[in-house]
Amino acid sequence: MRRLLTAVLLGLALLGTAQAAIDTYEFASEAERERYRDLVEELRCPKCQNQNIADSNAPIAMDLRAQIYRMLEEGQSNEQIIEFLVSRYGDFVLYKPPLSARTLLLWYGPAALLVGGFVLLGVIVLRRRGKQSATSSGLSADEQQRLAALLSQRPANQGSANQSPVDKKD
Repeated sequence: MRRLLTAVLLGLALLGTAQAAIDTYEFASEAERERYRDLVEELRCPKCQNQNIADSNAPIAMDLRAQIYRMLEEGQSNEQIIEFLVSRYGDFVLYKPPLSARTLLLWYGPAALLVGGFVLLGVIVLRRRGKQSATSSGLSADEQQRLAALLSQRPANQGSANQSPVDKKD
């Protein structure tokens, strides 16, 4: 009984730390609520790596949501809010970073690797075809001459090539 009571108390103590953070902000209009939602879903959490600010429960994400709400209340535009966060956290907070000299590899690297892979595959296929056509029969020049000589010595009265040796004896 004592173990059960200890387990229940421990479970209740752990429930207090597992509370989910729920933001409750009051907006003047539905359009402003939609702007807020779009912004927090468009921006990446600096701590969580691949989670947006809306889905993250990290303390920094909660702070950023509060900051975005405050900036919206001040009347700042989406561009101003995004510019502020990019200046503070870098292009990492954007899921779609702008095309610049620093992000060229990020934008065009996968396509370049794909094209390079197809070029390499084409070179390998062409080389194998070239080797196969050069030695299509798999015989050297001397062996091909010997084969031609043996085939020309074959008697014409042997019958068709489709006959089996059993049929020829009959």
